[in-house]
Amino acid sequence: MSLTGLVAAVIADDGTADWPTRVPARLETVLASMPLPARVGVRAAARGLDAYAMARTGRPLAALTGPERESVLAGLVARPALLPFLDVLKVPVLLAAGTERMLEDGLPAHGLTRADPPLDCVPSYAWPARSTADAVVIGSGAGGAMAARTLARAGLDVVVLEEGQHHPTESFARRTPLERFAELYRDGGATVAVGSPPLLLPVGRAVGGTTVVNSGTCYRTPDHVLARWSTDFGFALAEDLGRHLDDAERTLRVATQPLDVLGGNGRIALTGAGRLGWHAAPLRRNAPGCKGSCQCVVGCPTGAKQSVQLSVLPDACAAGARIVTGARVERVLVGTDRPGGPRAAGVRVRREDAAGVRGRREDDGFEILAPLVVVAAGALGSPPLLRRSGLGRHPRLGRNLSVHPATSVAGRFAEPVTAWQGVLQSVGVEEHHHAGVLIEATATPPGMGSFVLPGVGGELRRELEGADRLATLGAMIADLPSGRVLGRDRTLLRYDLHRRDAGRLMRAVRAMGELLFAAGAEEVLTGIPAAPWVRGLTDLDAVLAGTSARQLHLSAYHPTGTVAAGANPEGFPVDGTGQLRGARGVLVADGALLPSCPEVNPQLSIMATALAVTTAYLGR
Repeated sequence: MSLTGLVAAVIADDGTADWPTRVPARLETVLASMPLPARVGVRAAARGLDAYAMARTGRPLAALTGPERESVLAGLVARPALLPFLDVLKVPVLLAAGTERMLEDGLPAHGLTRADPPLDCVPSYAWPARSTADAVVIGSGAGGAMAARTLARAGLDVVVLEEGQHHPTESFARRTPLERFAELYRDGGATVAVGSPPLLLPVGRAVGGTTVVNSGTCYRTPDHVLARWSTDFGFALAEDLGRHLDDAERTLRVATQPLDVLGGNGRIALTGAGRLGWHAAPLRRNAPGCKGSCQCVVGCPTGAKQSVQLSVLPDACAAGARIVTGARVERVLVGTDRPGGPRAAGVRVRREDAAGVRGRREDDGFEILAPLVVVAAGALGSPPLLRRSGLGRHPRLGRNLSVHPATSVAGRFAEPVTAWQGVLQSVGVEEHHHAGVLIEATATPPGMGSFVLPGVGGELRRELEGADRLATLGAMIADLPSGRVLGRDRTLLRYDLHRRDAGRLMRAVRAMGELLFAAGAEEVLTGIPAAPWVRGLTDLDAVLAGTSARQLHLSAYHPTGTVAAGANPEGFPVDGTGQLRGARGVLVADGALLPSCPEVNPQLSIMATALAVTTAYLGR
């Protein structure tokens, strides 16, 4: 009953509509997909609110009338220290509420742009206990897919191992965005980096990796970043990355997003930037034929977005590569008595059964023997894997984590914007990019954005009812590597925002507010719990003067750098050509390899780097 009372209080269920009564059950499904600490935390908070209500009224929240619940919430809101806690608690409730509102209005119909190309996928429970290959690629995301394609086209027998499942495009349209969200993200999207402040860091878990759930935005690695990687870090492959970026763009069919499906959110961003004289334009994306369904982050329901499971992996499979799904790699096998020192010998894998349950016994796994292992488990997954494999002794392994810290604001307009109708991430505003701030007009399905609506109870319900008049912007900053990936069997993340980057975030909020007011916003929703609304730039400046970046709603999306490549053996776990130091036959080909924050959405950077690493290997 505690969840029922929690929902009724948070979204002010006054009995006038049917959809709020279904939110508690939906919230149960949200919690079921989250890690145990998150589930325990939400339920403990719900019990705590009930206990507070009991202390004030003698009854739990579910037994109170609407005005009585509002009175209880008013007592909590009056305590400023509790506001951030309430905002965190609202996130899963808004996820559930947004889904029920969408179902109330009817799921939009989405026709397929094209049929999915065939993939050679085999579930792990059907894979033999012992097999051989020329190369094993761990991970099927941007880096792993490109590595597999390159090696398979060169004639190698390639096996790709993916911990997640294959989700065909046609399956997306049959399910709500929230159902897909829970399936396509690791930990139900609730991966968190602890630190000051904590950061939500969602990553994909499916054939195609995070490319299935990213925005489709495709920036080339800036020239000054490539120069730094080459000159400052000795990442030799960066010198010739341009032609590999060209290859990645052709493969993904990258083009500037046409205006006809941009949507109201993107048009407002262009209007505001135009009035300020700022540099802004529709983004370049890998989505030919995009219909503006605004669901990129939960799997494109039309197949327009060319995630690697629709673009790169089909080519790899056509060249003979095979993909094993539901396969968690326990360790890389290394032969220690080989001439010349330790060398890759294959992988040991834990399989899932037909019901998706991971085995626990030794005979629930299998081995693939191969002289080449490509590690592409992502910046968060690759360090623990290497530690489990006895290859994690380098002192910099797991360090150097950059995450593109991000924050959002919204503008309220007199007329409907309906931001979720149109391209999800539509316009890039690069006016402040030289200072490490990249602004992108970003909207999501209701309840799924990183922007958290202000208020609780009746106040929040009014915000939900008026959400169609909000335009949302997000900004990410090029951060110093301030995080670490810890752990061996379970990934643990630590990230402490650097003082320089805190300043960049505050600059980002100010810039987004200025743009929205220039576009005609009546007020700007700041995302700051203590001062959620401002009506002009003077008010915004006053709020920011008394606010720390740690009081913002922060998230992150692009982890990189934790198995970085460079010339200095003491400073980098991987050499300048992508080979792991300490074991021959082990390549790293994912975001973990990037020496520093790429300063833009990193898909093209990762794909081009993986292509460069595997091409250089074949050349040797």
